[in-house]
Amino acid sequence: MFLDLQVGNLNEPLTGRRWERAEIMQQVLQRAGLYQRVGLQPGDRVFIHHGNSLEFFADLLAVWVLGACAVPIDGRLTPFEVEMLARAAMPRLSLWNGPADTAIGNMLESVGTRQMDTSEDQIKAETPVPLTELAGKLALDHDALILFTSGTTGQPKGVVHTHRSLRARWLSLQQSLGLEQFRRTLCLLPTHFGHGLICNCLFPWLAGQELLIVPPFRAEIITRLGSLIDESGITFMSSVPAVWRLACKTSRPPAGNSLEQVFCGSAPLAGTLWQSIIDWTGARVFNAYGITETGSWMAGTNVGEFTPEDGLIGQAWGGMIRVLRSKDTTIPPWLHEQATTNETGYIWVNTPALMRGYLDRDDLTEQVVSHGWFFTGDMGLVDERGWIYLRGREREEINKGGMKVYPGDIDAVVESFPNTLDVCTFGFEDPLYGENIGIALVLQSGDPDTLKQLAEWVIQRLGSHQIPLRWYVLDEITRTSRGKVNRELVAGHCAGLNPVDIRALHFAEKD
Repeated sequence: MFLDLQVGNLNEPLTGRRWERAEIMQQVLQRAGLYQRVGLQPGDRVFIHHGNSLEFFADLLAVWVLGACAVPIDGRLTPFEVEMLARAAMPRLSLWNGPADTAIGNMLESVGTRQMDTSEDQIKAETPVPLTELAGKLALDHDALILFTSGTTGQPKGVVHTHRSLRARWLSLQQSLGLEQFRRTLCLLPTHFGHGLICNCLFPWLAGQELLIVPPFRAEIITRLGSLIDESGITFMSSVPAVWRLACKTSRPPAGNSLEQVFCGSAPLAGTLWQSIIDWTGARVFNAYGITETGSWMAGTNVGEFTPEDGLIGQAWGGMIRVLRSKDTTIPPWLHEQATTNETGYIWVNTPALMRGYLDRDDLTEQVVSHGWFFTGDMGLVDERGWIYLRGREREEINKGGMKVYPGDIDAVVESFPNTLDVCTFGFEDPLYGENIGIALVLQSGDPDTLKQLAEWVIQRLGSHQIPLRWYVLDEITRTSRGKVNRELVAGHCAGLNPVDIRALHFAEKD
């Protein structure tokens, strides 16, 4: 099925390696020949431990043309975490771009998974699988990807996408966005999650556009991003707010005018950062909304002229988005009452790109899927123009004495302070209010004058019930491999630290 697609060239600009279509197809067929020879069957699952390389994409297609299901793995996981995923997915093969990690490899072999070094040198002598042997091995409703979104240290939650759901996503994006601006696409996101893999990489590449790949989230790459864009003639790239905060403040802007369009997704985008990205790139900058369960990008701000605003999503791409007053998945969503214009409610979506479900977890699937509609867990609203705004995650709400506070709203204000590099607002238990507000932040300078300026900035822009009680100035806010912040983990880390005395910041709670 995938050999009929006009895949684009693959390029590693930092290493100088580049594969054109003929080389890619040779690599795919050689790898498929090897995996078939060692017993890979349609429906088997395959761990791919390496990412962001030419070999990753060749391995992915080789797994697919044999009718098997690919499970990209975060290369930073510990043996314990990989074991949790392995016992959930039970992979037949485990692919490494080089020798397997000894501890992880031994553990995987103990559960019956065969380890394979699939680096280019190991593949050269393999006989390509004949095309005639691939007929009928792959079907649209076969499982294509399992992407684990949580549970590496508990009960894993694997999002299962079929070839049908993936193709539905790519078709909707092509119809909504076209392909011209994607002709030289840069990926500096990890290839083991939906945003980076399904949309940033596979959407343009499997439609014939050139894909340029670099290691993900490397500070030394981000600080010279402008030069990389110019040297490689990048026309499109997508990333996350954390990357842009660093790039806009440390890297010189691109000067070659090649960059035409930029997407930012996976985390809330503040209006001030959005404008900074526009100024830095000189390109059209869209806020893209989507989650792994929907095949990532499912909405964005290609709505004509607009002003960057906190939480602005735009309109749906190839599906329907509704803001409802209920999150009850036991009744059809169309029986729920729809939120009125500008009223915050629960975001539900209907898309042909919806996952098949969570791997062997029908209980979890039933909690979020109702009659083909998916409950995202996000809160949002629709304005009088029909534009969608995101207001945060339901589970992130802070209930401060009955007042609902959305951490994303506070993040956006603090992030707009010129000295802020990173920020994370979270809730903590409070004997008086039930919950109160804490905030962790990384500043260019943490001297007393800067903290006083930040306090004044916040007082002028937030209501008294939104002002954090505890402030923690950190060197770094740890993020997941997807570039997202886990507020619970940040709160747990800060619980063992001493907050800044808010009296020194010259404001006190007014409640």
